[in-house]
Amino acid sequence: MQGYALTYDHFDPESELLREAMTSTGNGYFCTRGAAEWEDVGAVHYPGTYAHGGYNRETTIFDGHPVLNEDLVNLPNWLVLKLRIEGEPAVRMSNVQVLGYRHTYDIRLALVRRELRFRDSAGRVTRLTSRRFVSMAHSHQACIEWTLVPENWSGRVEVVTALDGRMTNHIVARYRELEGRHLDPVSPRTFGPEVIALKVQTRQSDIYIAQAARTRVFHGEEPAAAERRLHQMQDYIQQVLAFDVERGRPARVEKQVSLFTSHDNAITEPLTAAGRHVLRYPGFAEALREHELAWTELWDCCDVQLPREPRAQLLLRLHIAHVLQVCSRHTARHDAGVPARGLNGEAYRGHVFWDELYVYPFLNLRLPEITRALLLYRYRRLTEARAAASEAGYRGAMFPWQSGSDGTEETQRVHLNPLSGEWEPDLSHNQRHVNAAIFYNVWRYFQATDDLEFLRDYGAEMMLEIARFWASIAHYNTDRQRYEIHGVMGPDEFHERYPGAEEPGLRNNAYTNAMAAWIAATAPLVLDLLPTSRSAMLRRHLEVTDEELATWKDMSRRMYIPFHDGVISQFEGYAELEELDWDHYRAKYPNIQRMDRILKAEGKDPNRYKVAKQADAVMLFFLFEPDELRTLFEGLGHAYDRDLARRTIEYYDERTSHGSTLSLVTFAGVLAGLHPPTSWDRFMVALESDVSDVQGGTTQEGIHMGVMSGTLDLLQRSFVGTSVTGDILRLEPRLLDRLDGVSFPVRFRGTSVRVAVDGDKLTVLAHAEGFRGPLRVAVGDETRELSPNGMCVFTLPPQESSAHQ
Repeated sequence: MQGYALTYDHFDPESELLREAMTSTGNGYFCTRGAAEWEDVGAVHYPGTYAHGGYNRETTIFDGHPVLNEDLVNLPNWLVLKLRIEGEPAVRMSNVQVLGYRHTYDIRLALVRRELRFRDSAGRVTRLTSRRFVSMAHSHQACIEWTLVPENWSGRVEVVTALDGRMTNHIVARYRELEGRHLDPVSPRTFGPEVIALKVQTRQSDIYIAQAARTRVFHGEEPAAAERRLHQMQDYIQQVLAFDVERGRPARVEKQVSLFTSHDNAITEPLTAAGRHVLRYPGFAEALREHELAWTELWDCCDVQLPREPRAQLLLRLHIAHVLQVCSRHTARHDAGVPARGLNGEAYRGHVFWDELYVYPFLNLRLPEITRALLLYRYRRLTEARAAASEAGYRGAMFPWQSGSDGTEETQRVHLNPLSGEWEPDLSHNQRHVNAAIFYNVWRYFQATDDLEFLRDYGAEMMLEIARFWASIAHYNTDRQRYEIHGVMGPDEFHERYPGAEEPGLRNNAYTNAMAAWIAATAPLVLDLLPTSRSAMLRRHLEVTDEELATWKDMSRRMYIPFHDGVISQFEGYAELEELDWDHYRAKYPNIQRMDRILKAEGKDPNRYKVAKQADAVMLFFLFEPDELRTLFEGLGHAYDRDLARRTIEYYDERTSHGSTLSLVTFAGVLAGLHPPTSWDRFMVALESDVSDVQGGTTQEGIHMGVMSGTLDLLQRSFVGTSVTGDILRLEPRLLDRLDGVSFPVRFRGTSVRVAVDGDKLTVLAHAEGFRGPLRVAVGDETRELSPNGMCVFTLPPQESSAHQ
């Protein structure tokens, strides 16, 4: 890896699926895996294209029971370009002698490039260079360019260009017993001699998807004559372009593609739109120039410079590129949430979880209009959340653990344990803390942007309904004189119920209860922020009574938080669980991240042990500043000090397998102020988690949006200490030896600001363009006000080194 490039300098069949995920190209509307255009679906390669909102439900009969699942659909494959030389079979990696191979991902442009030099069975040596991108300038456009150089021969070649609608969902091994067919054919057609097009329809959700492809041949910059033959079926259409090539003379093939769905705006229907647009697209060079300009604008507001740490620098930029491929300004024009695994794989079925909690902090301070649009995905599903709460016997809004097309609960009821081969019940829908995450996301967005309009029109209604849900799921224990919440799961996920219990769920998960108390305290503040007329109308519309407000206030002071041995208990009864012999399992298994699967495969119940998949109670110290937690805990009648954080974090660090990459982010964040060297080590592991596939096979099924954006948040919030308190932007840098030279832009309440650290100096510069004052910045106890083009320089105190000890 050098500069802005992720490079693979040899072909490795066993790593190809991972490489395809890491070199995906997207623009926030659709995304395509980095598969080679000339390869078909198989054990080594998996071309996949996914678009926001492209869901479909199918039923599988499993052991006589119907199992319904909704998937983000693998759309028709627009990549197909195949090379045939002098009538020989199409070139593949498996049927030629590879003389040279290089697969490069240009991070700056989200552009994938392959350079292949090969000798075929007739001894002909050919060099083939492929470049492609999904346009950030035009949301429906994608482009491929091939440059073909015959090194020791001249002759006739054929290039097959196709659109393939025969795709299924099957990259995730544990889903393969479930139905993966989601597309029905509608029609192929042509738009003149150069354009082929294909229209398909999802089988249940009735979404139409259309693609059109224009393929041309050039010798240098001049168009070359090509003989064209057409072949089409209901779900597949191809052209074969035959032309002559000369020894040593490059020939170029350009394939321009457009993709539309029936969810798009301002179209009569997708097939007509696809054909019309592709006919208007410019050539590859001009399209690339427009694409580069669009990415340059994004990098101007999103880049992070970390010159003293080149490995971290490169991986941070790789993560920025992937986050923006899934969440761009194009996304804001669609009804889109944040799929936990992005748009380049099928893991988690493309569903939206609580992972958005880790995504929004980076966007809030750079592209808040994208966060705003993504939060509207939740607002549009408020009706379903209300219905779910009502059906479960609660009030308010209960959002699903897994959300897809319409906001109903998409969590599967059974899942496959790949270690045991057994299908097991899935109780993860009891993770009601997703509702707290949504409330938290809206509040943090408002703090960063001061977007009172959003709060007035959308956010407040969601927040009040979520507060009402927590008040209804909680009950008052007269013996303790505390509110309690039973029957839920925390973020940990290894604990679904008590050992030996038939009833699912736990009592008084500390994270859930503390979040509910914070929500109960914050919801009335939301009403106070609104214009008087809007506040009164919302109270009338939602029937929020004075008695209900009094209950929220009481909950904020009387919620039960369990403790044991001087630390916060993960849930009530946690102290009675058995300790796990960690040394035994580390010696026995090469990877113990998924201890739940290991224990179940051994016939043991993970619920019996003090073992966590990921941070649970520790999440509180990640989400809130110390002063916020102190206010919360003291309001509940508990003492709070720095040592409580240290004891609790260290206790659970010893008992967490980090089976989720999110756990690495969380622990790196909470350790930043307690033990900088350990924090930096976790940060680096989190940075490597996808590119190095630390979980051993999961990243090939889709990147982890939470860890990618979470590492960006770690740098800005946990290391540089960026936070918002009222109208003040606060900065508290840590790990100064690592951060020397760090520089990045933020947008705070409409004003663009650049933050930089140079030695013991922290500089904040406010740009005049779009300035919205007053703008105050605080470092420690020192607060200053910035004017347009104004600059503040703060001197930072000496700190403990973050170097390895």
